[in-house]
Amino acid sequence: MKKVVLSMTFAIIAVLGFNFNSTAQTEVAAEITSGPQITIDKIVHDYGTIEQGANGECVFTVTNTGNEPLVISLCKGSCGCTVPTCPKEPIAAGASATITVRYDTKRVGPINKSVTITSNASNEPRKVVRIKGKINAKPTGSAPISTGTPTNN
Repeated sequence: MKKVVLSMTFAIIAVLGFNFNSTAQTEVAAEITSGPQITIDKIVHDYGTIEQGANGECVFTVTNTGNEPLVISLCKGSCGCTVPTCPKEPIAAGASATITVRYDTKRVGPINKSVTITSNASNEPRKVVRIKGKINAKPTGSAPISTGTPTNN
């Protein structure tokens, strides 16, 4: 008899514990999905191969998929050659804004830089986007111009 009562007690405790845990998980999930939510149209912008001095500007579109205003407090490039411009005003729920990134294309070689976006988003308060590609040197000079007169050597 003691074994039956003891088994029933454990079964009741297990059921109550499971229900409490389920309720706690539901409350945590509700907290995560409420508030501002950041969604970005792309994580990487690929310039491909461009020429030195070409336009090094690209745009990332940020959407607030949450239910409260999204405030971007800081956008920081991984170096001085990568300069992001972020919206200063809060982004309303359901609205979008752009982050413009300007890369200094005077530098020749591969591009692999990042921009860290810090916000009040409940899903990802710190989001990193990247830019990549390759810059080829601008051709220097041109082929000699022919005068049409042959030269004897």
